[in-house]
Amino acid sequence: MNKTLTTTALASLMTLGAQTGALTAEPLKIGIIESLSGAQTSTGRLYASGIHYGVERINAAGGFNGEPIEVVEYDNAGGATEAADKFRQAAADGVHIVIQGSSSAIAGQITADVRKHNLRNPGEEILYMNLGAEAMELTGDKCHFYHFRFTTTAPMRVNALTAAMAEAGELGGKVYAMNQNYSWGQDMEAAIKAAADQGGYEVVDAVLHDVNKIQDFAPFVARIKAAEPDTVITGNWSNDLLLLMKATGDAGLDVRFGTTYLDQPGNISNAGDTALGHYIANGYVNVPEVSEFAEAFKSESGDYPVFVEPQGAFALGALDEALKTLDFGGGEVDVTQVALALEGASYESPVGTITVRPEDHQTIRPVVVSKVVEGAAFPVDGTDMGFELIKIVPAEDAIYPVQDSCDMQRPG
Repeated sequence: MNKTLTTTALASLMTLGAQTGALTAEPLKIGIIESLSGAQTSTGRLYASGIHYGVERINAAGGFNGEPIEVVEYDNAGGATEAADKFRQAAADGVHIVIQGSSSAIAGQITADVRKHNLRNPGEEILYMNLGAEAMELTGDKCHFYHFRFTTTAPMRVNALTAAMAEAGELGGKVYAMNQNYSWGQDMEAAIKAAADQGGYEVVDAVLHDVNKIQDFAPFVARIKAAEPDTVITGNWSNDLLLLMKATGDAGLDVRFGTTYLDQPGNISNAGDTALGHYIANGYVNVPEVSEFAEAFKSESGDYPVFVEPQGAFALGALDEALKTLDFGGGEVDVTQVALALEGASYESPVGTITVRPEDHQTIRPVVVSKVVEGAAFPVDGTDMGFELIKIVPAEDAIYPVQDSCDMQRPG
């Protein structure tokens, strides 16, 4: 286990202690259960970076309940079994909120563990902030009161992506679906097929492949080439997308990609010029110098926010708004009250308002569609390429109905 109390938090803790002479208030404790080693480290570390940024800002403004928020990191090593072990450790450490983003499979384990813990330990509930796990089941048949999803879902991304590409005349009539074979990838494939009629395209082939086990995507690229699609839509992320982009570039495959995680550092350089014209649908405008948030992030961390860092920062911004409505008088932290406040929080992100839908705790948020261009205003990966904003789909247009399978039991 890797435990980290942030430097600023520790300094603030010491200052408050000196001022009051005694530490009687219960600090809010956050546990980051993330992929901090193994193949998904590049993603897990960026989620953690965004979380730390958000916590630092809350602590700089005085913390919560008279104390700085404490942060502890737990490395799940990219596995559900390890995540379950780390959740038990976090619960034993007295963590109030667990946060995770990488992998819907791991999220499925954590949300089940949180639910069981809360049923067995009334009055000692733990809240789960899900930053990046987009499997529909998490707000469907696995939904529960203490799970909150601070990201989009497959239908939100696919609908925004196909609509924007069609409007730009760059979707075409033949689409190839390529995704990872687990809940998130299966949701992506279903969303791609479901959007076909509205998008005016035919799905010419659909492939689900093993997650994080494929070292050479050349055979998959050959299969894409044989199907002759106009566009490949993929929900691949982290190492699988990095290697897919590399194989695409090596093969010189001339096909447009519609993606969800192309902004991960390294993807553009791996693909080279092949990346030009590719699209991405996500929750943040990848042209950071135009954002006050991006400048603030850079002034504190030294770099503009990239990839999933904004999701962490925005989620902590929403938590901050919720905490401002609560006053525990320096006593014990009531997690159920934090959850109720989070339901009513409204956070103004650089791309629009983010709110929580009380019925299933899915955030209602805009979806941003961008395109890779040459001579970008903000070049990435040491290239002259970067992202150009195509369209921001408003939150009210991006959201989808609550799933019938969600039967949320509310407290009290």
